[in-house]
Amino acid sequence: MNSIKKIAFNWLKLAFTFALLGIGSIQGIAQQYDLLIKGGHLMDAKNNIDEPMDIAIIGDKIALVQKTIAADLAAEVIDVTGLYVSPGLVDIHTHNFYGLDPKGQYSSGYSAIHPDGYTLPFGVTTVVDTGGSGWRNFVQFKEQVIDRVRTRVLVMLNIVGHGMKGSLYEQNMDDMDPKMTALIAKQFPEYIVGVKVAHFSGHEWGPVDRLVKAGEMADIPVMVDFGGSNPPLPLETLFMEKLRPGDIYTHIFGGGGPGREALVDASGELRPFIKAAQERGIIYDVGHGGSSFQFKHAIPSIEQGIKPNTISTDSHLSSIMSGMKNMNNVMSKFLNIGMNLQEVVTASTWTPAQVIKRTELGHLSKGAIADIAIFNVLEGEFGFTEKTGIGKMTGKYKIENELTVRSGKVVWDLNGLTAPMWDE
Repeated sequence: MNSIKKIAFNWLKLAFTFALLGIGSIQGIAQQYDLLIKGGHLMDAKNNIDEPMDIAIIGDKIALVQKTIAADLAAEVIDVTGLYVSPGLVDIHTHNFYGLDPKGQYSSGYSAIHPDGYTLPFGVTTVVDTGGSGWRNFVQFKEQVIDRVRTRVLVMLNIVGHGMKGSLYEQNMDDMDPKMTALIAKQFPEYIVGVKVAHFSGHEWGPVDRLVKAGEMADIPVMVDFGGSNPPLPLETLFMEKLRPGDIYTHIFGGGGPGREALVDASGELRPFIKAAQERGIIYDVGHGGSSFQFKHAIPSIEQGIKPNTISTDSHLSSIMSGMKNMNNVMSKFLNIGMNLQEVVTASTWTPAQVIKRTELGHLSKGAIADIAIFNVLEGEFGFTEKTGIGKMTGKYKIENELTVRSGKVVWDLNGLTAPMWDE
């Protein structure tokens, strides 16, 4: 009898031990992921995903993407059923070198903006400041802004050493130094992804030639924002002779005045070389800005087969108060004038990441940084303008960002998807 009791007791101990181990394993599994985004429609061009998928996150990285991930495997679950999920948006034309220099303009001046308030609420997790700083003041920009904000801020150096301090500085060809620009770019490859020229007025190619030379020396793309000249410098020469495949022409749907050619002629027909240039590898960037986008150029261009490679805002103090407003508003315009949602998202995520050679961004592969935008597409009747008081169109669709994750942490939650009810 004692032997039977002893055997039974040992079996009970063993069963209890297994039960404890089982409970421990379940608890361990329950904490396998820090965050689970569940039920959303995932759009990820790099991985050819355009369907409902769940995303699990550990720390600041994507841990798993699959059709269904059990909710009890994560410490926190966000139900995004009915919403779209994309990589964090990548805006490659912005002005974020803000500061208190009353004469600084976009270079530590009042015309530039603090990025976080105009990026994260709209699903943008990465921006490229285009030309605010040059080789002379990049370090100031880094210490003053880049190191202090939550948005990932990358940089295209201005070919002008002093950056974008205003027209007088930007006309100074003596300050356009390809060697010094390339040296700083090579010294800070983590941050510097390109070189830009902007606002030069004059019928000469010197600034563009120096720009491209700096890009060649640093092995990075360049961006051209034509200033003005009379007669205008020909786009065909720029696209087919001066720029290299992978270089960027911004304000693609601007121009048309006396100083700058548009992609279409006065009758709305594409200039004959425009398609060939895009096929050659010239990157067409929106760069909406305050007055660098017109429906009369954008709509016929898209109807004739020219869609932007990259969608960007050219955000600065005046453009956010005008027709541009924010990244979602710019994306919405293209959703209403001939691009489908997948094309709009791709031009705002994976393509710009490739253009600036930062292919660790713009996708949601396992192991990638967990930068995520979760958005809704509203249906109704919405108005969109080119510039305040000028050129309005109406559209059926409007993109509205609901929630933003930056490096695995929720940094924007429009409607409280992550918050419990106050009375529970």
